Amino acid sequence: MGNLVKFRQAIMQALTEHLKSAPSKHQPAVESYVVFDTERDHYQLMSVGWEDRHRVYFCILHFDIKGDKIWLQENNTDYDIVGRLEELGITKSDLVIGFLPADVREMTDFAVA
Repeated sequence: MGNLVKFRQAIMQALTEHLKSAPSKHQPAVESYVVFDTERDHYQLMSVGWEDRHRVYFCILHFDIKGDKIWLQENNTDYDIVGRLEELGITKSDLVIGFLPADVREMTDFAVA
């Protein structure tokens, strides 16, 4: 299995598992769902709807696959999504923490870009 297929499967599995296991903090009028764009390799877990009279539009988790790396673009959880990806066969050298500045990425165990 090529890396691209492995990356897609791991990301989709981790996001789907988190969606099913995470308790919703919102009213029933807020829907949480995954978005899988396998053509352009964008993957998100979103919350959208209304909480009382306030609009909820929130990206919980966001991954992109760029070249030969997975980019974690956003993580608004306490969930160890990176640890779950590692359990699914993704190495730290395959993963870029995209929400960190490039000079800070150099100080991590993850890929820089």
